[in-house]
Amino acid sequence: MNDLNKRIKAEKPIVRIKPSTHCRVKQPVRTPKRFYGHGIAGVDLESLTGKLIVVEGADGSGRSTQISRLVEWLEGSGHATLQVGLRHSTLVSEELARAKQGNTLGRLTMSLFYATDFADQLENSIIPSLKAGFMVLADRYIYTLMARDMVRGIDENWLRNLYGIALVPDVVFYLNVSTRQLVERNFAKHQTLDYWESGMDLGLSRDWFDSFTKYQTLLAEQFSKLQKIYNFIVVDGDRQIDEINSELRHRIELVLSGKC
Repeated sequence: MNDLNKRIKAEKPIVRIKPSTHCRVKQPVRTPKRFYGHGIAGVDLESLTGKLIVVEGADGSGRSTQISRLVEWLEGSGHATLQVGLRHSTLVSEELARAKQGNTLGRLTMSLFYATDFADQLENSIIPSLKAGFMVLADRYIYTLMARDMVRGIDENWLRNLYGIALVPDVVFYLNVSTRQLVERNFAKHQTLDYWESGMDLGLSRDWFDSFTKYQTLLAEQFSKLQKIYNFIVVDGDRQIDEINSELRHRIELVLSGKC
């Protein structure tokens, strides 16, 4: 645990423990953990008593808002939580951010950067926290990385082997939001569109709005394909925030009780 505490202090993932003063903590039902493929050597899967909850979706889909509310709810029930996401590793996150600023990062180099970022968090944050019984909430997981790479022409079988190290989450939600809503939300939040989230590196269009629309459509197609393989839950993200959160909480309750 000393190593885990040192690592968590050094990284961006947020760890919080907030015992409930309103009710007795309900211990989640233990369910078997497994890797998608070859996994990580030396990991005792039986010791991973926490839950891994993943929220996927495009920029502007409301992932961060929903995770924030889920954390508050889980902590209010007495559970310790850890939040992880893309580019949260101290190993490569700063280097990746700098590399992306020039808008010249090659597709394979970017893919391996993100894979390294994920592997570091998995080994040094996610697995130790699950072993400690935490509720780990991931703001995107391997599915976003795979969808992005597949849109850019990287071989699917190569990617599935690359991410064979990943733990199978206890539940995965994909917030499905219409392209029009994504554009409106991104402009409202950032007053602009992101180069990479618009797929400008793919040469789909010189117009940023047009490129964003085409790129998000291609991503949605890949997510639909991955959903059939990995069986994650598609959630209508065009609804009101409270309505979406109510559905997520209900489904997570089923996971914690071992009914899903």
